[in-house]
Amino acid sequence: MAKLVSINVGLPKSVQWRGKTVYTGIWKTPVDGSVMARRLNLDGDGQGDLAGHGGEQRAVMVYQTESYDFWKTYLGRDDLAPGHFGENFTIAGLADDEVCVGDRYRIGEAEFEVTQPRVTCFRVGMRLNEPRMPNLLVSEHRPGFYFRVITEGHVRAGDDIVRTRRGRHQLSVADVDALLYLPNRNLEQLRTVVDVPALSPGWQQSFRDMLAAPEPPVGQERGWRGFRPLRVTEIRHESPQVLSIRLEADDHGVLPPALPGQYLTLRVPGAGDPAPLRSYSLSGEPAGGYYRISVKREDHGMVSRWLHAHIAVGSVVEVAAPRGEFVLADGDGPVVLISGGIGITPVLAMLHKLSGVHSDREIWWLHTTRNRETQAFAAEVTALLAALPHAQQLTFYTETQGRLDRSKIAALGIPVDAVAYLCGPTQFMSDMQGALTAAGLDPSSIHSELFGALPPINPGVVGQAPRKPPHPPAGIPGTGPSITFSRSGLTVNWSTDYGSILELAEACDVPTRFSCRSGVCHVCVTGIVAGATSYVQPPLEPPGDGEVLICSAAPCSDVVLDL
Repeated sequence: MAKLVSINVGLPKSVQWRGKTVYTGIWKTPVDGSVMARRLNLDGDGQGDLAGHGGEQRAVMVYQTESYDFWKTYLGRDDLAPGHFGENFTIAGLADDEVCVGDRYRIGEAEFEVTQPRVTCFRVGMRLNEPRMPNLLVSEHRPGFYFRVITEGHVRAGDDIVRTRRGRHQLSVADVDALLYLPNRNLEQLRTVVDVPALSPGWQQSFRDMLAAPEPPVGQERGWRGFRPLRVTEIRHESPQVLSIRLEADDHGVLPPALPGQYLTLRVPGAGDPAPLRSYSLSGEPAGGYYRISVKREDHGMVSRWLHAHIAVGSVVEVAAPRGEFVLADGDGPVVLISGGIGITPVLAMLHKLSGVHSDREIWWLHTTRNRETQAFAAEVTALLAALPHAQQLTFYTETQGRLDRSKIAALGIPVDAVAYLCGPTQFMSDMQGALTAAGLDPSSIHSELFGALPPINPGVVGQAPRKPPHPPAGIPGTGPSITFSRSGLTVNWSTDYGSILELAEACDVPTRFSCRSGVCHVCVTGIVAGATSYVQPPLEPPGDGEVLICSAAPCSDVVLDL
């Protein structure tokens, strides 16, 4: 019979780690006597990052003595003791490939239900001083699991563990963990796991997203790798400050069609040394056989000023293939296209797409600009909307009408089942997201584009000083391949002093995203604009073509990243 060997608790504390302060409850130590198991926690226990740990679905973390024995041999360590894996219950028995999500167990006075495998985050590696650990827990099928508390009560080390109910469909913890993190998924299990009511809502949603993910289009021509020379075949002023540039293949080859809403990354020799990179949304017909970008001249914009002053028909620029996930999705429901200023460009491409297929969807076109003089594409937008039978056009001039705000959005009567696409200044998009949500739209149906660095995801990291602009790392410059963080406008050379591209980005104050830091969770996935990388620690499931997990990768040539 399975037994509770040790009860381990610990309150969150701040820990110094790689120049950061991490607030974490991963340090657990054994306690004597009985402990009260409550709905959200054991008495005396706590978690630092409640977004990823703790709460009703993850009240108690469980790990097995058999796995401790495995890791002692695998890692060659003799210092592992109960609590080292961050678990609350160290148990004998209940292997991950035998316990099923939804199983219930009586321990002492309390009853528990298995809700999900362990969340693979970097802190277990930090606790064990073994950065590979999140990856190894999954690859070796020994993650451990969480309990929720069905009946509160006292428990103590030495209590028997008695199963009182089997989970629906009897999917083991190891199987469920593999479905989320490992390749070659069993599709039948994937369809089944969403019908396990005990599975935590977060994991449920992840599996639903997998099932709903569209298949890659068959036969669609893929973009090219790296940069390709494109020739300017037409330029046109859309307003005093906005210049449209039409680009075609310099070798007269065929350009693959872009998706409506995607952007191009340009490298512009002559605008600086080294040649600077900038990204611009495609503003024309996505399948027109050419690309059109539209550039607003910014007083402090090195590339935009150069393009406005020097670009001409016949000029050649280096361009990476269309990319970006801010794209118009298929559907037949209402669609709202909202833009502010030059943010009009990606939603204009979406409007081109809708007009080109004579869509009968209900379409709302909302655009804000300072005045009529600054309004770009006015005639083009009107002509496109005229081809759509259920379209409404509203233009707001901030100089005379004020800003588009929550009250104005509420007064429009936008259907609550609409899908919205927003692009414009950061504050504008934030305001519009709030206004549309207040008007009844589902937040998951509101999409926005952001060209600058993405907001960081650094779970558990606290007390950070105001973020500095990206800069070269301190110390002796590297001598390896160059790495360009294109969203951050920084190019630096690689040094083997860093364990991964992620570590170099952190040293440069480039905004980063991570969770596992070992090639499991894909939070750090980053687009490769040009160049090649290799893995220091192979990921459990490789990302898509043209992407890299920077937490476990290093450059093997000069590389340009969409970061």
